[in-house]
Amino acid sequence: MHGLINRAIQCFVQDSYGNCRWIEITRLAGLDTVEFEAMLHYEDHVTDQLIAAACQQIGAPKETILEDIGTYLLSHPNVEALRRLLRFGGVNFVEFLHSLDDLPDRARLAVDDLRLPILELREHAVNRFSLTCTHSKQGFGHVMIGVLRTLADDYGALVFLEHQGGSGGTETIDITLIETAFAQGRSFDLGARAV
Repeated sequence: MHGLINRAIQCFVQDSYGNCRWIEITRLAGLDTVEFEAMLHYEDHVTDQLIAAACQQIGAPKETILEDIGTYLLSHPNVEALRRLLRFGGVNFVEFLHSLDDLPDRARLAVDDLRLPILELREHAVNRFSLTCTHSKQGFGHVMIGVLRTLADDYGALVFLEHQGGSGGTETIDITLIETAFAQGRSFDLGARAV
């Protein structure tokens, strides 16, 4: 697994639950390190052990932890750059949804060896969509629910998201757009502001 994935798990736990909890999770996972290097690669079982230990230590099911990681990746101030990158996908939530098919290729422009799930959006009606996430590791669909929920809030849209399960490396998310302008969205400028 790419180090960015393990590093994201590390930052999520440290920022959400504190460093002591993170150290305990690495101990429960049987790891001899508490720091992950973003540009290295790790065995897949290391990521599985981290998630299992996080579930045990935090006391939440795997699906909840994965969704919370997806939410963290777009809502925490420490990872603002990822939110900005995804907001370039469209001026509203529907345009953003249609940009998801290109997300893995856009990510590879930034990090050549990062393999995100293959994403495929299907539009069933004006307000009904499904998103399939295909990857050798199950669970990315739950991360995407956190991402989608956070970005819907960001755009001011009201959506209903439901994970339909998966098999053979493919997970499906049903997306029902209830209202595109439910609330005022978060402001977004094309250029980052210098502080």
